[in-house]
Amino acid sequence: MSEGSGGAASRTAPAEGDRSDLRREVRATLMPGFVGFDAPEWLVEALGDGLVASCVYGANVRDREQLARLGAALRAAGPDSLIAIDEEGGEVTRLHYLEGAPYPGAAVLGRIDDPDYTEEIGRRVGRDILASGFNLALAPDADVNSNAANPVIGTRSFGADPALASRHVEAWVRGLESTGAVSCPKHFPGHGDTAQDSHLALPVVDAPLEVIERRDLPPFRAAIAAGARTIMTSHILLPQLDPAGPATFSRAILHDLLRERLGFDGVIVSDALDMAGASGEIGVPEAAVRALAAGCDLLCLGTGTDGDRLHGIEQHVLDAVREGRLDEARVREAASRVRALASGAASGDASPVAFAPGTAAGTADAGAGSLASATADAPDAPDAAIVAPASLARELERIAASFDGAETARAWFADHPSAWVLRIDAEANMAVGHAPWGPFAAAAHPLPGGEPAASAFARRPLIPVDEASTPLWPLEELTEQGAVVIGRDIHRRAFARECVDGLRAAGVPVLCVEAGWPGTETGYADLACFGSSRLVGSALLALMEGGTL
Repeated sequence: MSEGSGGAASRTAPAEGDRSDLRREVRATLMPGFVGFDAPEWLVEALGDGLVASCVYGANVRDREQLARLGAALRAAGPDSLIAIDEEGGEVTRLHYLEGAPYPGAAVLGRIDDPDYTEEIGRRVGRDILASGFNLALAPDADVNSNAANPVIGTRSFGADPALASRHVEAWVRGLESTGAVSCPKHFPGHGDTAQDSHLALPVVDAPLEVIERRDLPPFRAAIAAGARTIMTSHILLPQLDPAGPATFSRAILHDLLRERLGFDGVIVSDALDMAGASGEIGVPEAAVRALAAGCDLLCLGTGTDGDRLHGIEQHVLDAVREGRLDEARVREAASRVRALASGAASGDASPVAFAPGTAAGTADAGAGSLASATADAPDAPDAAIVAPASLARELERIAASFDGAETARAWFADHPSAWVLRIDAEANMAVGHAPWGPFAAAAHPLPGGEPAASAFARRPLIPVDEASTPLWPLEELTEQGAVVIGRDIHRRAFARECVDGLRAAGVPVLCVEAGWPGTETGYADLACFGSSRLVGSALLALMEGGTL
């Protein structure tokens, strides 16, 4: 690559009379998150004074009624603005953060390998976000999960094969964009071969361009061909492409590779700049300067922004222009791209959707005892994304058939109809957050028509297992009835492996159900679901009950 991070900067500082105009240009490149369930006053004011983008995260969601009100408030404050939400339609969900997503998730879609179905899911997600007042989905994940040890991508990816991932990224983008909503494939040029989480560190992918071209870029080419209007960067270091800094700060990667080589002329969105991989050593204001200089147009600032922080970032960017470290023309170019996108995006409308009182107010976590307790006060969740029961049954059958080990598991469940359930409780990565997951989400918030399978948990005692627990196993009952161990990334957790190994050593019949991306270790994924959304959890419940609802 011809240039390192940062690129050239103009030496012409803005005249004092142009400062207010330039501040609005800088503001147009920023996409802040915020704290709380309501749009704060500083954000409402900024959306009326140059800000054209905002982003909602899981911590901003109390229930679907509140989320719709929030979307409507942001839309009223900025009628022509981009209102983004991190909705991937699977493990990473914000619209369904309190009940779990009613979608399969990318890895399951890849295993089913029906691009028409994937396109339909993209369309459902597009309709879903628009119905709640949003118009920019920070999705799909276009990474090829080539490293099974990847701690942050995994089932967010359509798969480990570039061709498979490409056809499903293309289909998902086409489906979502057909609704008028804006897609944002991520994380360019590919986060699939990392063994670190860029929320916590700066991962390194030491691969040459020819490997990146062959393995990681095809899904992004497919996304561009499908009409993706934005692409999100990654906070990863690719030393053979640019040793000076992460992709988000690299002109060689964003301009030379994405713009020139791949021909992308849309909006380049940074991943959240409050992540350690971007700002851990330099802070968010300086990260904003470097991202703009490299070619980012819209800067995702992260969740903790407030009015003072927004002003501080704006001022730091203005100072960088005044000092000659950042080209004023680059700022204006970025702002122009963002405004053009915002003016052409669908206007999300929260008003048509009616939600039942208390929708999604509960959680999927139940304590020790019967799993039936998880469904006790579960609210019904009217949802435009959820299909009719007859169609749902067919959908669940397709999903269950995509599980690795489904037929063996079906026979095991038939032989152990009252097996105890051991739920492995472990912290999910920061992208996923604390959303309910798998069959526990499906039991707490049954999809229409899924109530019979969910209620079948009444005869299956539940034991939560976490790193701090020292369970006293009822070995006599477990040996007689069997144990279903259900978790995400079981192979990564020493306490989870010890749980499985200890039960087997004691002679307990164990079926280990992996709801994440299985590792290379054997014995911890007798049944691999490749997803833990509420819909996938419903398919697992149906499988447990013999394949019927």
